[in-house]
Amino acid sequence: MLLLLLGLGQVALWRWMAGQMEAGLAGWAAARRAEGWVVQHGAPVRGGWPLTARLRVPDFRLVSEGMEWRAPSLDLAIALLRPRRLEVGLAGEHRLRLGAEEWPVTAERLTASLPVERRALPSEAVIEGGGLRAGMLGVAALRLDLETREAAAEGEAALVLRGGLDGVELPVALAGLGRRLERAGLEAVLTGPVPPPGGPRARATAWRDGGGTLALQRLDLAWGPSTGVLAATLSLDQALQPMGAGTLRLTGAEAALEALVAAGVVAPRGAGMARVMLGMLARVPPEGGPPRIEVPVTLERQRLGIAGMAVGRIGAWDWP
Repeated sequence: MLLLLLGLGQVALWRWMAGQMEAGLAGWAAARRAEGWVVQHGAPVRGGWPLTARLRVPDFRLVSEGMEWRAPSLDLAIALLRPRRLEVGLAGEHRLRLGAEEWPVTAERLTASLPVERRALPSEAVIEGGGLRAGMLGVAALRLDLETREAAAEGEAALVLRGGLDGVELPVALAGLGRRLERAGLEAVLTGPVPPPGGPRARATAWRDGGGTLALQRLDLAWGPSTGVLAATLSLDQALQPMGAGTLRLTGAEAALEALVAAGVVAPRGAGMARVMLGMLARVPPEGGPPRIEVPVTLERQRLGIAGMAVGRIGAWDWP
């Protein structure tokens, strides 16, 4: 009788948790629709018994101003022993649209672990994946840890992002560097104020006018024979284009310069002076190893400058 009662209690608990998950999904979708989002999906399918309450949500579609995300299905799961933690499975082929641009995104493995909440963005989350591809861009493995604060004021952290990508295949190859980044690591803090609801352009304008910044505390790249570490602070100018300044530490600078010349980013007539500057700036670090340079980096009016020398121009970002 005791075993029977325990079994019936477990079944009742599983059914109750699955029902709570469906109600939570409906509440979250209703909250987003009240904010002007479009949320569409098929009828959820329950599963996971006996130790996990699981919902498979087919044909998921999320639309906000200037953005659309479509997924063949979402796999939502809560373990009975961890009832306050939601696991979201995102493997498969997705479609992501930003403005007029749309990309197919596929993932062999992609999961997000976050607390059970009804916020638009989770207060914290851990995202892990592998075998990702978006067009000609591929990522062998990734891990991202994020924290958000919806009520962040000016100067306070609204989003903290830490993590890294391994085995990044780039759309094009640069001579001497190849088309594979061995690793890209990131530590970044996006400060408030959190802008009010609206389109991307209106939100970006409000964020800029409120003094919002993006602090790249560390962006490190390992690309062929070159490695670099960038620390910078970025914001938006009057045209809503990124601007900022920082410091770059680079080893294998000669290979990076030759790659930029071959790609047409640095003009051949300026390459000679750049080589002279590299020879003057290169220093062997105290801990030993190959020569390293440390130079200031600026981005203003879409022009990228290193050590006071213009090295390239980035395309304008068209806000939807």
